[in-house]
Amino acid sequence: MNKYSIILPAKNEAESLKILLPELKKHHPDAEIIVVNDGSTDNTPFICEENHVSVVTHPYSMGNGAAIKTGARHASGEVLIFMDADGQHKPEDINRLLLKMQEGYDMVVGARDKASQASIGRGLANKFYNKLASYVTERKIEDLTSGFRAAKADKFREFLYLLPNGFSYPTTSTMAFFRAGYAVTYLPIEAPKRIGKSHINLVRDGIRFLLIIFKVGTLYSPLKIFLPISLFTFGLGLSYYLYTFITAGRFTNMSALMFTTAMLMFFMGLVSEQITALMYKTDGVNTALTQEIKPKHLILEKENNE
Repeated sequence: MNKYSIILPAKNEAESLKILLPELKKHHPDAEIIVVNDGSTDNTPFICEENHVSVVTHPYSMGNGAAIKTGARHASGEVLIFMDADGQHKPEDINRLLLKMQEGYDMVVGARDKASQASIGRGLANKFYNKLASYVTERKIEDLTSGFRAAKADKFREFLYLLPNGFSYPTTSTMAFFRAGYAVTYLPIEAPKRIGKSHINLVRDGIRFLLIIFKVGTLYSPLKIFLPISLFTFGLGLSYYLYTFITAGRFTNMSALMFTTAMLMFFMGLVSEQITALMYKTDGVNTALTQEIKPKHLILEKENNE
């Protein structure tokens, strides 16, 4: 396996880093370890310095996703390992991710078992997110929100512009990898109880996760979102038309509005689907398309220079 980088976004995780960093150094002495200090107010920088690991510091708290992007930009490894700094992920499981990647996968995600869920409510929420994302991607997603994963660096960096600065970068990166046709798989892991207090608010971040799924869903496969809404609206219009026809013998403006809205939603989804397909063209196709739209004199000039 080529050189790999271990990236840990950290905000006030000094207590857990005291335990985690020595373990990482023990199990992975040759790995590049990068802690992204996201505006911590505790001893996080000092603990990192004590353990001789690389530290990139944000001047203020920019969010978990922003820390992930910073770490990905600074890492030199061909494979990026992302894990939480709160002690929920075991350093010894990294080898399992790397071994699985050798089978030809572009991303391997650690899927938490039921016993690893922080609470019943969060477990149910994650199950709902997994089902919804599986519907959008047409792939079985076992743990959409797991922050423990290994990914090829060049492919992961393709989607940095899509990642939110807050939580749920796993949601976006997983769905983006599936949409781009990259190979993704899951490995079952056991996640110990975190050290310290969680930064996630179940209601606020739950709504945020849901919005991100819909946002990425419209980037991934818009018709999966627009078509059910269109059919639902059409069904309402048809039901209302039948009701008014039976009771009053006429076709109402409300039915016409619902039919029109249903058609608009469908065509919006169809057009969005075509735009999305162009966004995820391969590099070779994108290059060809770029050459097509370049002015001819620029192409000739380039050829002459060569």
